[in-house]
Amino acid sequence: MILRPIHYEQDFKQEVSDVLSYMYYPSYSLERMIKNRVYGFRGQIKPLEEGKIMPYMLCEYSHAMGNSLGNFQEYWDVFEKYPNAIGGFIWDFIDQGLRKTTEDGKEFWAYGGDFGDVPNDKNFCINGIVMPDRTPNPALYEVKKVYQNIKVIPVDLIRGKIKVLNKYNFRSTNFINLKWELTANGIKIQEGTIDKLNINPNDAKDVVISFRSHEIRSNTEYHLKIKFLLDEDTLWAKKGYILAWDQFKIPYDIHIKPEIEINKLEKIDIEESDDNLLIIGEYFKVILNKKTGVITSYSFNNKDLISKALVPNFWRALTDNDFRQIRYLGKADQSIKKRWRDANKTRKVIKIEFEKIKPQLIKIYVESTLLNSEKPLIITYCIYGNGDIIIKNEFTPKVNMFRFGMQTSIPKEFNKITWYGRGPHETMFDRKTGAAVGIYSRFIEDFIHPYVTPQENANRTDVQWVSLTNKEGNGLLISDIGGTKLNISAWPYTMEDLESSKHNHLLPRREFIAFNIDYKQQGVGDTFSPLNRKYNLDGNKEYIYVFLLRGITNDMGDINTTAQKKPTIS
Repeated sequence: MILRPIHYEQDFKQEVSDVLSYMYYPSYSLERMIKNRVYGFRGQIKPLEEGKIMPYMLCEYSHAMGNSLGNFQEYWDVFEKYPNAIGGFIWDFIDQGLRKTTEDGKEFWAYGGDFGDVPNDKNFCINGIVMPDRTPNPALYEVKKVYQNIKVIPVDLIRGKIKVLNKYNFRSTNFINLKWELTANGIKIQEGTIDKLNINPNDAKDVVISFRSHEIRSNTEYHLKIKFLLDEDTLWAKKGYILAWDQFKIPYDIHIKPEIEINKLEKIDIEESDDNLLIIGEYFKVILNKKTGVITSYSFNNKDLISKALVPNFWRALTDNDFRQIRYLGKADQSIKKRWRDANKTRKVIKIEFEKIKPQLIKIYVESTLLNSEKPLIITYCIYGNGDIIIKNEFTPKVNMFRFGMQTSIPKEFNKITWYGRGPHETMFDRKTGAAVGIYSRFIEDFIHPYVTPQENANRTDVQWVSLTNKEGNGLLISDIGGTKLNISAWPYTMEDLESSKHNHLLPRREFIAFNIDYKQQGVGDTFSPLNRKYNLDGNKEYIYVFLLRGITNDMGDINTTAQKKPTIS
């Protein structure tokens, strides 16, 4: 006789169910229950009987609606740490939209209310890791990476020593090959292959990656990436398909030094009027508005590189999870959250000073009052003779922020985006395990992600530099200076367009590209539960980030090399 285990999520008294089942419990709450050997729901928590072992399961978790599935790696850290944590079920697999065509022939994915159906649940059927046509949502890459059954554990990366763990329960690794690559600032410098590791199920093997000794250059980081590839065709994938991968930064002692000597740069001048500060160099011109304290114009080599002012930004186009969180907050908290939307509009400059530090360097200091803070927002601009602008933002909010960054727009001709950071797909503060560090390039239309319900999208994390260039290779370069790394995103529409459009075919295409240069934005979350605190931008904490703006031309050479050349921060 075959006995099947019984699952009943509402059996909080453990009268019939064979598993301890929960829905949308945060990973830290699940771990606490397992460690304390308790079960039940909120006010009904009870200790397990002495000696009794029960499996814990999340019958629903990681609600994958829109830009979500944050904190996924943390769940699997718990599942793999405790033998009686047996996993969970993502809600759910596919966005359940239906193809519909407008009167003028535009196709879109329809959901509740698009058929004259009343009442309806709006887009609550749109909650998958793939779109209705099975196109991956960015969350799918996170799921694949976290679920992979082969794991690399670093032992001594400088000497190439790793441990490879086979997490398969019944299969050895004799059907895969190991391929490795060593990169310097994202450029591959060495590679190799190891055939047939043949590690038994639930076993591990020490492996040495035999990369050759090489020069350790200044201003350079090195990564070792290990990939596991199918060694022959299967019914579900071709030979060479990447089944699993891991990547590690090699902990070399790297010397960081500026590569631009300020005294050798061209001299610059500053002119003050009632409204503006005008900074003029041989190849560039910058206008900073004295009333707002922000750059309103930046031209390099007689080319305008920004279309709108570069302003502080604390808001994002709300995700599906954001809407639910705000809905469940009290009215007071809701009001504070929403006030971040207009923070820049109500900002008031209270102090602006400028000084010519050297003939080749002008420093401008701006203080502004800002809601949700008792301390001023401080923006410092250092403008150099070659047209470089280093911008430092400092701020201490009283309450949590959605985002801390700056936003501008650039002419739409600069529609090729190249970056050194995680990619190639969209990543978020709490959803980036599934993206490797590298150099990637996309046109803006391929850089965005068309969530069925428009919302915040296209973010990339851990970015060291990013360029936006036109077909001639001229444009704008932004690079991290302060060591925090950046988050960047760009759209062919505005944040307001994202917030007001219910479907992608309603999103316009503007004559400019909206561009976000952020310290970070808060995580996207994984459930109906509060956001995991480590992915908040907490109040009562000082935030500082620094980045460089640089006009570039196609005769400057390789962008990666150009990005490493930075002046001294003053």
